[in-house]
Amino acid sequence: MGGDAFDSMIHVHQVTKLEKQGASGGVWKFQCNLCSETRQGSYSRVRAHLLGIKVGLLCDRQKMKHLEEAYEEKKAESNAKEVALLCEAGVGFKKRKGSSTPIERAFGVEIRDQLDQEIARMFYTGGLPFNLARNPHYLRAFQFAAANKIDGYVPPGYNKLRTTLLQKEKDNVHRQLEPLRSTWKEKGVTIVSDGWSDPTRKPLINFMATSGNGPLFLKAVNCFGEVKDRFFIADLMKEVINEIGHQNVVQIITDNAANCKAAGQLIESQFPHIYWTPCVVHTLNLAVKNICSPNNVETNALAYEQCSWIKDVHGDALAIKNFIMNHNMRLSIFSKFTPLRLLSVADTRFASIIVMLKRLKLIKTGLQAMVISEEWSSYRDDDTVKANFVKEKIVNDEWWDKVSYILSFTGPIYEMIRACDTDKPCLHLVYEMWDSMIEKVKIEIYKKEKRSTSQKSLFYDVVHGILEARWAKNNTPLHCLAHSLNPRFYSDAWLLEDSTRNAPHRDAEISQERTKCFRRLFPNDDDHSKVLNEYAMFSMKSGFFSDLTSILMMGTMEPKSWWVNFGAQTPFLQTLAFRLLGQPSSSFCAERNWSTYAFIHSLRRNKLTTSRAQDLVYIHNNLRLLSTNPNDDVKMWDVGGDAFDSMEDVGFLEFADLSLDEPEFENDLITDN
Repeated sequence: MGGDAFDSMIHVHQVTKLEKQGASGGVWKFQCNLCSETRQGSYSRVRAHLLGIKVGLLCDRQKMKHLEEAYEEKKAESNAKEVALLCEAGVGFKKRKGSSTPIERAFGVEIRDQLDQEIARMFYTGGLPFNLARNPHYLRAFQFAAANKIDGYVPPGYNKLRTTLLQKEKDNVHRQLEPLRSTWKEKGVTIVSDGWSDPTRKPLINFMATSGNGPLFLKAVNCFGEVKDRFFIADLMKEVINEIGHQNVVQIITDNAANCKAAGQLIESQFPHIYWTPCVVHTLNLAVKNICSPNNVETNALAYEQCSWIKDVHGDALAIKNFIMNHNMRLSIFSKFTPLRLLSVADTRFASIIVMLKRLKLIKTGLQAMVISEEWSSYRDDDTVKANFVKEKIVNDEWWDKVSYILSFTGPIYEMIRACDTDKPCLHLVYEMWDSMIEKVKIEIYKKEKRSTSQKSLFYDVVHGILEARWAKNNTPLHCLAHSLNPRFYSDAWLLEDSTRNAPHRDAEISQERTKCFRRLFPNDDDHSKVLNEYAMFSMKSGFFSDLTSILMMGTMEPKSWWVNFGAQTPFLQTLAFRLLGQPSSSFCAERNWSTYAFIHSLRRNKLTTSRAQDLVYIHNNLRLLSTNPNDDVKMWDVGGDAFDSMEDVGFLEFADLSLDEPEFENDLITDN
């Protein structure tokens, strides 16, 4: 081919052959008729000279072309073999022409069945959870495709999904959240913050903004390599406050960790109208741990003496659970007697001890039937000592009485935890809830001890002391001010329910803390004087509040609605009521958001960059806020997937991670069986 090509070049007078180098098979020496240069080489070198292509580059291009052709050939050969669907294989289908009925052709029965099988195969091969089929956006996508004829449509590919479309959706969600953000000026907003580590062990701190309308995810900050001291956390808080607008922020809620508390104090010094508030759920959880797992130290001797039996009962419960769960044969026998699972909840979960004992009591009948069954007796176990111990505890009514007693007096604490673990506003109810919870605990303990309320109970005194100590750490002036602005607590109906109740303006502790709040929130002397006068009229039901309708509605109307109708003449108090009566008291939304984060940035998706994972969480969390009707009790299709359905009687609360101010709890592994 080279000789013929050379001759064609000579024919068009591009080169002139001079002489051949070598007797046979050698290269020609030639002269270019265009530039008169003399060269030697083959056709490729002559062609490269005439076209102005460097020889090395030509060789590289040729190599690249060969590599590309080889790759395409290999790619074509390595394509996965198409496996026929059930309908394509002809199994169970009539394939002869005209064999289907007119009705089947009219409704496209075979086509619909084939599409069902294609979608099912996508689920099976992609490892998608069946819970995805409940996602309303999954249904809308296929309904839209069915309703619109889109010839040649190809679904978005890998890169488009994670770049262009992701950014467009984030921008769209951000725009649709603007109406909610516009309410923050009047209603106020709470910033909630919490820490977590992603699957790649990068420490993250997330920030959410929440008010009566629900929680809005703001961002998650990657703190890898940073010292998370009070100054670092305070700087992050300041950034978020400035983004939202400091005039809109009412409080910041974090857990009770020392660095978070110190950071909150720094924020309060710079923004006097913003309060740092510890999460009431974390506080209650720590109180439960102090009661049910007391430390055996000198300073805690009395509490350990009175409460160590609870720790022993919990230890027995763990031993029963571990004995059954750690052997497949024992677990197999157990599953025949009860459909519910035994839960293993680590100490870093909310009210873990109560959750464990609740589940054991729920399956008590099944456990007792199991250990007295013939199958359990005939099973030869190598650890007979533990087997006898487990059987002895399960059939022991006295032991179950202790379990019931623990659940009875910790029940009010657990109820308050559940009441505060939502996004609903309850800042103004915490004070009342805490007092009511302590009273219920007292009733349960005195009932068990068969004492009259006038008698002394050492056990109750210890429990009461623990709860009071935790309340002293949790209580802030903001709780007292919010409590003071709830008109229900001034109504005769509420006051007459219990003779020991006092209206907020007659309670010394509440009045003292409320006064601190007024001075701090209204530094101007004139404003301070006005708000004091307004509160005096409100609390005494005089002046603008002497109207009979307003007094009658105090005990029945929703607090914010009452202020809308009757508070216009007292603008300072009305503004405070709008802002405080719509705020939460816990960091529940942040805890839930980490579950969303873990759902998205899982071990199977650990290559997601921090920024892309944040964008996905931003879209996921805020789309849920935009699309959920607060009056509807819908399935949590967005978090937990198929696993959530199997929890049955256990709510979301028990599966939220904690970051406590007690280091021994922070390092525990979280295990759920």
